Amino acid sequence: MSQPSKIWLSSPHMGGTEQKYVDEAFAQNWIAPLGPNVNGFEKAIEDYLGPGNHTACLSSGTAAIHLALLHAGVTAGDEVLCQSFTFCGTSNPIVYQGAKPVFVDSEPTTWNMSPEHLEAAITSRIAAGVKPKAVLVVHLYGMPAQIDKIEAICKAHDIFLIEDAAEALGSSYKGRKCGTFGDLSILSFNGNKIITTSGGGALVCRNPQQKEKTVFWATQARDQAPHYQHSEIGYNYRMSNIVAGIGRGQMEVLDKHVELRRKNNEFYREIFADSDMVDVLVESTEDAYSNHWLSAIRFKKSDDRLNNEKLRIFLQANNIESRPLWKPMHLQPVFEGTRFFGDGTAEELFKKGLCMPSGSNLTDADRDRIKQAILQFMK
Repeated sequence: MSQPSKIWLSSPHMGGTEQKYVDEAFAQNWIAPLGPNVNGFEKAIEDYLGPGNHTACLSSGTAAIHLALLHAGVTAGDEVLCQSFTFCGTSNPIVYQGAKPVFVDSEPTTWNMSPEHLEAAITSRIAAGVKPKAVLVVHLYGMPAQIDKIEAICKAHDIFLIEDAAEALGSSYKGRKCGTFGDLSILSFNGNKIITTSGGGALVCRNPQQKEKTVFWATQARDQAPHYQHSEIGYNYRMSNIVAGIGRGQMEVLDKHVELRRKNNEFYREIFADSDMVDVLVESTEDAYSNHWLSAIRFKKSDDRLNNEKLRIFLQANNIESRPLWKPMHLQPVFEGTRFFGDGTAEELFKKGLCMPSGSNLTDADRDRIKQAILQFMK
């Protein structure tokens, strides 16, 4: 008997018009990292986020964080406070600059950076004679962080705040869209994100001058001269006009993708509603609105038979992909010995959590297979 088709964690979901924009790029020979699709995609993002959010499309969210750190003035030897419970693309650019990450733990309601641990980290480092140059906060799995508290802390200490909204396009906090907080924001359009350009990202700036400087750095920092002249170090970080065409089509279905992923989260909440062992990551306040890019669960209680890893293996045997939560950065071998401020919340979440299939293209038949597999595992 053949195995049923694979149910992916979060696969690309095309809306239908992406091919039109890509075909236009080929027809017009706009194959370079500039052109109508790049301009159109940037405008679509700016229109979505609202006035004052000047967007530069780049090759990845990681590239966007790197350039955000340049805007913050981060150089060799500086310290940057970074959420530990995240993907390595958040923290690696700190090292690109020769700076030192200092990791901050999460709080248990949103799973994002704890304002209390952030305040403790800033106070401790300033007391040691080292004022952090920037803070990197993440909206994990689309769940908005306690961003108002974090903004207030950074403002009180005059520290540059970078909002990593790579997973949170379509989320909002107190009616304000994620991607508009802090001094700069970053977005990601990787293949598994809520909208995709295959690979890509954006730096959301607060004024036209920041955007102009971002594009300058992202195009090898070429001076205005008839020959190739460079007065600064630049990078090859600009987005291709071809993949930007995918992004233009994806922006047309962003709201629908958010609606469908939120439906997935409701689906998991219903499955585990009567469980005393498992809870689902949901908004803990009406102020937060998550796109639920990935629906994540946590085993409050577990044993040798019923735990997150056993569930992952069971789902895998049924050709259903799930994935462990991010391994905190302060536990990664590459960051061994790095300073960390916290109480073990992120580590506990990593040990007990699991990301469930969450694609906006899940069918009713997919959800039924997932439900039956979970119920069979839990009985």
